[in-house]
Amino acid sequence: MNGKRVFITGSFQGIGLGIATVFAREGASVVLHGLGDETVVANAETQVKSAGAAKVESFVSDLKDSLATEKLIAQILEGGPIDILVNNAGIQHTATVDQMPREKWNEIIAVNLSSYFDTMRLLLPPMAARGYGRVINIASVHGLVASVAKSPYVAAKHGVIGLTKVAALEYASSGSRESGGITVNAICPGWVETALIQPQVQARVEKFGGDHLAGIADLLSEKQPSGRMSSPLDIGELALSLCGNSAHNITGASIPIDGGWTAQ
Repeated sequence: MNGKRVFITGSFQGIGLGIATVFAREGASVVLHGLGDETVVANAETQVKSAGAAKVESFVSDLKDSLATEKLIAQILEGGPIDILVNNAGIQHTATVDQMPREKWNEIIAVNLSSYFDTMRLLLPPMAARGYGRVINIASVHGLVASVAKSPYVAAKHGVIGLTKVAALEYASSGSRESGGITVNAICPGWVETALIQPQVQARVEKFGGDHLAGIADLLSEKQPSGRMSSPLDIGELALSLCGNSAHNITGASIPIDGGWTAQ
């Protein structure tokens, strides 16, 4: 990844930070993004710099606002082209369809789907002009199967997979084997050790009287046959594997990393 510049949305923590760390280890210049105070941003930058990034930049912006996203991308491009875009930002709220607040639907669709469209429409054309580009959309197993009480999240993640396929087709002939071409793929994680799932983990831990391992095992037993969570670094390693020139013909794919969840 020497000489490559990667932009990862929602990368001050969780999966996004894990992906940033893996690309940093391979010598990429990393553009971090998200919402957070100075301490959150500084901690993320320290981790990524320590991993070996050629350069680290950080931008704070709210992806619910498409005009703000246009300004964000313009600012980022002032520092040079983006070779790899990882759309990872996401929010969650659980409630049944009849109890889901309408504003939560709007917010989740805006961040988890519409922001992916915005970054892609702005960054894919310059990638195509250079003959190399990678878009990796972090979807979810919920882009492939559903769960109760997650209607906007599931709808958004299904939408991400459809958007991924359309963009992959539109840019499939750009570039060449030698230049690396343009590919657009989705990664579909199952249970990953991040702050996003901590409320669900904690509920199971309390069920087992504070036994953390028993709570996690109970949570995984319902969905993930491996009985193991993935780490954010695992997601980063898969993303990295899609970025070499040898992956020029892997496009439009939705790749589960879910311990067998969607194989059932």
